[in-house]
Amino acid sequence: MQAAEAFTNRQLQWQTVAAALGEHLQHVSARSFDPEDLEASRNHVLVFHGVGGIGKTILSRMLEAALADAGQRPSQWGEPGWPADRLLPVRIDLARSAGTDFEQIVLTIRAALTRIGRPLPAFDLALRRYWDANHPGEPLDEYLRRGGLSSRFGQALPQQMQSALSDVAQALMLPGTIGSVVGQVTGTLVGALRERRQTVRALAGCARLADLLEAEPDLDALSFYPHLLAWELARLPEGKQVVPVVLLDTFEDIGDRTRRDLERLIQRAVWLMPNAFWVITGRSRLQWADPALQGQLDYTGPAAWPGLIHTAVPAARTSARAGTARQVLIGDFSPEDCDDYLARRLTRDGQPLISEPARQVITARSHGLPLYLDLSVTRFLELSRSGRTPQPGDFDHDFPALVARTLTDLTPDERHVLRSVSLLDAFDVPLATKAAGLAHEGAALRLTERPFVREDPFGLWPFHLHGLIRSAVRNADDTTDDRWSERDWQQAAQRAFTTLGEQHHHSPNPSRLLLIACLRQGLRLARDHRLDLGWLIPAAWTYVSDSVWEPLAPPDSDSTQLDTAADALIELLSTLARRQHQHRSHTVARLTAVIDSHLLPDDLQHMALYYRAKAHRDLGNSPASRAGMQTVADGQGRLAPAARRGLAHLARMVGDFPTALATAHTLGWEGRHHRVQGDIWWPHGDMDRAALAYAAARDEAEHHGVTGERTNSQAHRALALAFTNPATADSEIALAEQLLAGVDLRATTLITRIAALARDAGRTDTDIDDRAQVLRAEIHTAGVTYTELALDLVLAFHHAVRDHQDQVAATLARLRGHSGGDFAYYGDIAAFMAGLPLEDASPTAWIDGAQHTRRRWRGLVITRRNDLRATQ
Repeated sequence: MQAAEAFTNRQLQWQTVAAALGEHLQHVSARSFDPEDLEASRNHVLVFHGVGGIGKTILSRMLEAALADAGQRPSQWGEPGWPADRLLPVRIDLARSAGTDFEQIVLTIRAALTRIGRPLPAFDLALRRYWDANHPGEPLDEYLRRGGLSSRFGQALPQQMQSALSDVAQALMLPGTIGSVVGQVTGTLVGALRERRQTVRALAGCARLADLLEAEPDLDALSFYPHLLAWELARLPEGKQVVPVVLLDTFEDIGDRTRRDLERLIQRAVWLMPNAFWVITGRSRLQWADPALQGQLDYTGPAAWPGLIHTAVPAARTSARAGTARQVLIGDFSPEDCDDYLARRLTRDGQPLISEPARQVITARSHGLPLYLDLSVTRFLELSRSGRTPQPGDFDHDFPALVARTLTDLTPDERHVLRSVSLLDAFDVPLATKAAGLAHEGAALRLTERPFVREDPFGLWPFHLHGLIRSAVRNADDTTDDRWSERDWQQAAQRAFTTLGEQHHHSPNPSRLLLIACLRQGLRLARDHRLDLGWLIPAAWTYVSDSVWEPLAPPDSDSTQLDTAADALIELLSTLARRQHQHRSHTVARLTAVIDSHLLPDDLQHMALYYRAKAHRDLGNSPASRAGMQTVADGQGRLAPAARRGLAHLARMVGDFPTALATAHTLGWEGRHHRVQGDIWWPHGDMDRAALAYAAARDEAEHHGVTGERTNSQAHRALALAFTNPATADSEIALAEQLLAGVDLRATTLITRIAALARDAGRTDTDIDDRAQVLRAEIHTAGVTYTELALDLVLAFHHAVRDHQDQVAATLARLRGHSGGDFAYYGDIAAFMAGLPLEDASPTAWIDGAQHTRRRWRGLVITRRNDLRATQ
């Protein structure tokens, strides 16, 4: 099957899983099956491996959903041949970003088994002993909550463990108070097991329990505890029997093929749970059946893992194949498999002839294509026959023979289309035809049927060249009669660039997806071939106007050197997207480099000036922000209304509310007049008026189709209502979170979470201080200083409701220290809420006077306090 099948034909993978799982269920149901047999070979592992992005994680998630709920199984997959309630799927992401360690793997499997609804005493006693020894003073339930396991599986595990401990203590006739002292219970239990007392006959059937309870409770011992789980699962009563299906995803991230510490622990757990079924997805095949790993892992070789035996001969014309019944390769070779193939392909006395440095170069240049590996082996032999030892540099190029083999059976028009689409990351038939400058689509259509053209039917442009073929066509020495000159390549790039612009401009159903795709390809073409910006300028404005900020930099754009207008535009748009993940000081530095390059036209230059001014404002550098906003406003360009809004914000920041309000009335939709008014009314404590203004801003943004503005306005509406009506704020916060799911707005996300704190202010059953501490750290990382002031204002509200004068005073001092000249009135508001006199009032010009503002803020505190008392 081809690479596209990994995306489109999940039925084949499901059939493989269903067949293997059916065999497993039959095996573990046999009377001869013994979960304590540590010598029998294992065939309870199924591996899907392939290059990154081929769909392994999606497959893993689909399998988990289908096994957990028949309603989630695609209809074309058909009905399985086993009872739906017999299986217990649990998926574990081993990606480094997930931070999963072996301890969490074991806890995840045990937490999933709480669904059985009963303790598993042999395992639970050992785990409790391990936990008390390695996590003294740390409650297990808190660890589960922090790691997200409680939300996935509930809080039944600590209760089941305690129940098991108490039951054993009772069976041993220990005093009731000792039931929670695991050391004394296990010590007594070990003695009872050694003496074969009748009172512990239920656990005596586990032959290795006493040894494991006596072992030092370290990580190595923990890796043997799955044996106890296997024993417990095997003795479940008829109505409670389940078979865990453990899906381990991103297996390549547990280490590499030289550091196998975590892999050793995981493999041991897999071996010791033969009644579970394991589905492993990763970039490389499992080598467990390789005898050479003896000593690195506990259980190795073909006798131990007959289903994982692998042959290293690749299929040069296919992009996916099954190595054996239990190892399925999806896509091309992973780098590890390329190296493995090269090491095995040519040997002398059992040692690889191709050196490791040479193998590394070949692997990197191959893009996983088996044909390239074969050509490299041929080249190695040719160089060796010439009498010299091949060096890594001998393989640092694309083979002309690869181009010749690719072009040899193509028509002249097909070769013309192939060269044209090698300039593109992805294409469809019309795009390929226009990029080639042809009048008919036949050649492009025929080309898409070639094996080196991959298809993703769900992509905006469904076709793309195999990475190696694309690189070879563009870069290798082309000795064919119809080879292209530099001018031919330049003209093809211009045709492709123009066609992308036409698709973006004339699409009957323009979408954000199309915009981003066109920008990514267009930016790359403009950069690599020094093209005029053309349609990229209006496309850049459309990208910015929605404030969604998808990653935009095309591949190979890590260089910060700005030589062309395309370089500068890439850096500008990438900086605006990355500012959601970087400290604002980095944003200022990068935008300054763009501005100083003077490579952009005036309107894009003003875009850089405006967003640098916004970053200065976020950093609290008001003079620099004001200067930038004024320059943009004076320029009367597209961002002039936004810059005037920025000046209104700056006036509000220094407490000049009348000027800010007067400016807001002149802004119109382009200047986001409703949101600016909301930003003015809520510091006055007039939350109802602020909430109405934010709602109007949200609805207006929705009418204009500006996703980011709609989300931002909704988040601020949620914050305003969180002070007045927690019940209403619940739904408003939920809506803000729903809108945030589709965009990348860091400051807005922080505001939404601050709104959740305001909603919970005054309550004693929440962890407000802990949540605030986490938020403060994230705010410092982002460099969005004004959100920290909002956070402190919410904390002042919370402490005022609780009448904690000391905490109010501390928060007030922090507000006074942070605000300086900007937002100085936040300290006044904190004093208003607590009913404190203003010893050092800020020079704020309140719209209706300080006394009215004080009365409203103090009223919010009194109302919240009374409401909480009424519910107690």
